[in-house]
Amino acid sequence: MGRFLAAIGLIAIWGVRGHVRAFESGDVSPHSKSAGLDLVLPTDNDALFSGDGAAFYQYVERNYKGEKSTPWEGGRYGFVRDPIDTASGTIFTRFHEGIDIRPMHRDANGEPLDEVRAIADGKVVHANLVPGYSNYGKYIVIEHRWDGSGYYSLYGHLSSIRVHPGESVKRGQPIAIMGYTGVGISRERAHLHLELDLMFSNQFEAWHDAFFRNDPNHNGIYNGLNLAGLDIARLYLALKENPWLTIPEFLSREETFYKVTLPNSRHFELPRLYPWMLAGKPNQPTSWDVSFASSGVPLK
Repeated sequence: MGRFLAAIGLIAIWGVRGHVRAFESGDVSPHSKSAGLDLVLPTDNDALFSGDGAAFYQYVERNYKGEKSTPWEGGRYGFVRDPIDTASGTIFTRFHEGIDIRPMHRDANGEPLDEVRAIADGKVVHANLVPGYSNYGKYIVIEHRWDGSGYYSLYGHLSSIRVHPGESVKRGQPIAIMGYTGVGISRERAHLHLELDLMFSNQFEAWHDAFFRNDPNHNGIYNGLNLAGLDIARLYLALKENPWLTIPEFLSREETFYKVTLPNSRHFELPRLYPWMLAGKPNQPTSWDVSFASSGVPLK
């Protein structure tokens, strides 16, 4: 819930042209067709494609109603953690924004040895080398430019990092070694946390400074609160079916779960960052709608 409130707060402070839609009907502006995302998995673990979830996802440690378990489903994307009982049955209340990939290789002491690779061509824009500066531990963010927009792959809980901000990387290039840095991760549960994100705002740091004065931001605009992760496992599987699938097309399949209506602001960035979100004819609206998926990812 905190993540969703942060997203709405960012949008509210800097303004929103939501749906991203002005209150005037019209045709959606066309976006150019890309040559395909051409994603690769970031480690040797490819069990996602064989449907073996237990072999692909790292388990979580759960103690529910006094019963301890290690469900691999907790490593998936979405609301997969912290179950509670309701009148409608058991629901999961904690959202996991990426996927946790199990190691394939360990040394004699159980240390993970898996090489982590870039999922696509891009540029390293952030590398956090201090585990205590983020729940991600040591992590890397790579920017990818598709259809004129920036998307960000994030690689978390790393043991060591081989690349530096500003460095261009190729699809499949080694960038790090898997680890278990970050809060609450044991060696036994070592894994790669992988995300593919949209960015909310380039003005995130000013917003964070205004509302989290006692919580230093060590990661600039690449703080996880400023990144909205899509369902990357489902994207990998969808690309198997259609290698030419674009992210706008992929997200167009998502249902709108909630909308936020806010006054117009010159600081609003989503139409510039992701022009494909715009619907309606260009005008000067007094307010806008923003449509979100249940995950908190802005859709249009």
